[in-house]
Amino acid sequence: MVDATLATLAVAAFGAGAIDAIVGGGGLIQLPALFAALPGVVPATLLGTSKLAGFSGTASAALHYLRRVEIPTRLLISGLLIAFLSALVGAITVTHIGAVAFRPLVPVLLSVVLLWTIKYKQLGESHTPYSHTRLEHLVSALLVAAIGFYDGFFGPGTGSFFMMLAVRRFGFDFLHAAATARTLNVATNLAALGWFLGCGHILWSTGLAMAASNIAGAQVGARLALRHGTGFVRSVFILVVSALVIRTGWDAYLSLSH
Repeated sequence: MVDATLATLAVAAFGAGAIDAIVGGGGLIQLPALFAALPGVVPATLLGTSKLAGFSGTASAALHYLRRVEIPTRLLISGLLIAFLSALVGAITVTHIGAVAFRPLVPVLLSVVLLWTIKYKQLGESHTPYSHTRLEHLVSALLVAAIGFYDGFFGPGTGSFFMMLAVRRFGFDFLHAAATARTLNVATNLAALGWFLGCGHILWSTGLAMAASNIAGAQVGARLALRHGTGFVRSVFILVVSALVIRTGWDAYLSLSH
């Protein structure tokens, strides 16, 4: 691989890490860069390489958040376990069933998230965690499992779905929601990465170089979020989800037109 290609991928990974650390959606930058730079490599290997970089950056951002943002221990432990197991099931399932059916649904669901966020301007501004009944805990657990399965099976927009779940179901502000989403994303990324690793779908030299850049970007993104607070995270969230709606909508259109 020429140095210019690796340098381009490193820059893309840095940007992806920064965006991911704030609101998720770094795959909008990182995956297209990999597919453009390495057209001769099979998609599964590019996805595995991207997961290696993404997991590294997300874990770095999650650790940075958790040192400064408090998330209930019970929620953290149970959420990580549920997210990991459900993402692993999703990754295994996608090897037997195509993910094409998901494509038309993703821009629709993301549009709902976007419109809800824009309509309710006070949503996620204050941090007032709710007290949950057993039934509400069960519903929340099922939603975490559904999003985790989706991430293992398909993936685009997972961070946005986790953030909205934290805001709507747990009463978190956008900053605490960002910390929660990054932490849950560590579990789902780890599950998918383990699956790709077991199948031998990783370019190690490329992936490790991108991982270092992704970590650097994640640290910048997490620091920006913590410095500027909930209002900043909300604004970036709206911007990134808008971009995700456009991108996933275009991908869905292409998949249906062929």
